[in-house]
Amino acid sequence: MNIKADLSIIDIIGHLVLWLILSVITFGIALFFFPYSFARFVINRTSVIDTATGVERKMVCDISLFSNIGHIILWVIISLLTFGLGYIFYFYRVWNYALNNSRTQ
Repeated sequence: MNIKADLSIIDIIGHLVLWLILSVITFGIALFFFPYSFARFVINRTSVIDTATGVERKMVCDISLFSNIGHIILWVIISLLTFGLGYIFYFYRVWNYALNNSRTQ
């Protein structure tokens, strides 16, 4: 099995600019939603290729930004209590959650 990601520079720049604008408008609150969007952005542009048969299967991430509001609130509190250090762990936990809620088509 091989993994192939189709991320173009234009897609990446567009995604980053969108989240930069959202972060400025919301005074940084959007940064707690960014890891979900980032994980979904990468996973949805990734394919798994079976090297034996050559069949390519697209990955799909089944999370949405607002379905995890309780999870986000918990990590906001943890990040505030740890003066931002908790956000580092939050990013890893979001990736764990996103990968566990992904599938191939």
